[in-house]
Amino acid sequence: MKFAVIVFPGSNCDRDMYHAVTNALEEEAELVWYQGANLANYDAILLPGGFSYGDYLRSGAIASTSDIVTQVKEQAALGKPILGVCNGFQILLESGLLPGAMLQNKKLKFMCHQEGLRVVNNTTMFTSNYVQDAIVSIPIAHQEGNYYCDEATLASLQANNQIVFTYQTNPNGSVADIAGIVNEAGNVLGMMPHPERASEAILGSADGLKLFQSILENWRKVYVAGA
Repeated sequence: MKFAVIVFPGSNCDRDMYHAVTNALEEEAELVWYQGANLANYDAILLPGGFSYGDYLRSGAIASTSDIVTQVKEQAALGKPILGVCNGFQILLESGLLPGAMLQNKKLKFMCHQEGLRVVNNTTMFTSNYVQDAIVSIPIAHQEGNYYCDEATLASLQANNQIVFTYQTNPNGSVADIAGIVNEAGNVLGMMPHPERASEAILGSADGLKLFQSILENWRKVYVAGA
């Protein structure tokens, strides 16, 4: 399986994501500069954390208008796995690939620590290796991670089982404790916590590796077992 790790000006978690795929998952990945790339050549697309374009305007707002995000939308429509972490989640929200928006953390401060997450939905292509309702340890590192949506959108997310992860102890004020959501089709996941920073025990937790393993195993079921 071949992963694309998109690199924007200001990305700073792209190497972490690359390491998680190539060293922990032991699959192929390429760092893909946001200009001149062809995402049709990859099996999955990863939007890493960082401060794309310096977080000017709003976090992820400028990156969401780039040509490569237009390609991300096209590949998402084809059913490819798309994972956006932290700033990548913000880009998915700003581009309309996922509903809702990000606000400043409730205490208006940058937060960086391990956080307990509940696996609310283990039936997605990203979470099938987790036990339903398990508590996993994944680090957060953000200042604009306070997920917001209106009541109608929240009701839709709940009805369609699109809430994938919730915070055990909500650190940032996110509505309904939301830490990660998928689109209705189930192939686009956005989450604020960093699974790539929890891909090996030496990092303090390997709970994030199961997310990448889930992507790989579900891709193999479709494209390898079915070949």
